[in-house]
Amino acid sequence: MGAYLLKRLVSNVLLVAIAASMAYFLAATSLEPRAKYEGRQPPVAEAVVDATLDDYNLNDKTPVFERYVTWVSGIVQGDFGKTWQGKSVNDEMGRRIGVSLRLLLIGTIIGSGVGVVVGAFAAVRQYKLSDRVIGVSSFVIMAVPVFVTATMLTIAAVGLNDTLGFTLLEYTGEYNPALSGWDQFANRLNHLILPTISLSLGQIAFYSRIQRNMMLDVLGQDFVRTARAKGLSRRTALFKHALRTALVPAATYFAFAFGTLLTGATFTEKIFGWHGMGAWLVDSIQQNDTNSVAAVSLFAAVCVLVAGLLSDLAVAALDPRVRVS
Repeated sequence: MGAYLLKRLVSNVLLVAIAASMAYFLAATSLEPRAKYEGRQPPVAEAVVDATLDDYNLNDKTPVFERYVTWVSGIVQGDFGKTWQGKSVNDEMGRRIGVSLRLLLIGTIIGSGVGVVVGAFAAVRQYKLSDRVIGVSSFVIMAVPVFVTATMLTIAAVGLNDTLGFTLLEYTGEYNPALSGWDQFANRLNHLILPTISLSLGQIAFYSRIQRNMMLDVLGQDFVRTARAKGLSRRTALFKHALRTALVPAATYFAFAFGTLLTGATFTEKIFGWHGMGAWLVDSIQQNDTNSVAAVSLFAAVCVLVAGLLSDLAVAALDPRVRVS
C-alpha cells in the first residue's frame, strides 16, 4: 500500500505544480495591474509605476516567464509575493484560509456522510416511496446552481426573522465582533448554519445518487447472500459487507466532489459575506491582482491534492486488493 500511495502522491504533486503554473500564466497574461495606477489625479509618472510594479513582480513590461521564475522562487521560500497595493499575500492568505477551511471541512463531512447514509437507505428501500422522494429531491438539488440555493436560503432567513420579530438565523458575515466568549462561539455557529447548508445540499444529493447505485450493485452479489446464509442478520450483512464494498467506488469520487465544493464555496462566501479564499479570488480578478489570483489557485490545487490523497487512503482502507499491492 505504501508504494501505491507514494506513486499517487508524486503524480498529484506534479499535477498541482502544473495547475498552479497554468493559473499563474493565465492570470499574468490576462490581468492588467498597471490599470490600477492609470487615470489617477494627479497623474503618476510612468517610471514610478514601473518601479512599483517591478517591486511587486507585476510589471507587464517584464517577460512573463521571467515573472513566473521570480514567483516560483518566492513560493519555494514560502513567499507568495505582494498584492497590487503592496500588501503581503501571505498575511491575507493566513487570515482567509481559516475562513474557507471552516466551511469546506464542515461542508465535506456533512455532505459526504449524510449523502452516503441517505443513498444506502434509498438502496435498501428500492422503489419504495422514500426511495422515490430521495431520488427526485436529489435531482432537483443538483439541477439548482449553488448561488441560487444560497440566495433562496438568504431570502428564507430574512422572511423567517421578520416573521418572528428577532434574528433566529444569521445570514451575513462570519460573526458579531461585539460579542465575546461563549456568546461569540454560539454566534459563529449560527453564522455557519446557512452557508453550510448551501454547500452540503449539493454534496448530499451527489453522494446519495452514487451510493444508491453502488449499493444496489452490491446487494445482488453472491457474498452478501452467503453472509446471510451463514447466519448473519440482515443489518450486519448490509453494514459489514455490502456497505463497505459499495463505499469503494464512492470514495474515488471524493476528490472530484471536493473540487466542485471549492467552486460552490466561492459563490457561498460572496453571498453570505464571508471573507474567505473564494471571495478573495473574485475580488482579486476584479482588481487585476495577479499574485493574489495565483495564490488562491495554488490553494485550490493543494486542497484538491489533499482530497485526492484522502480518497486514495479511503480506497486503500476499504479495498484489500490495494493494500496488498
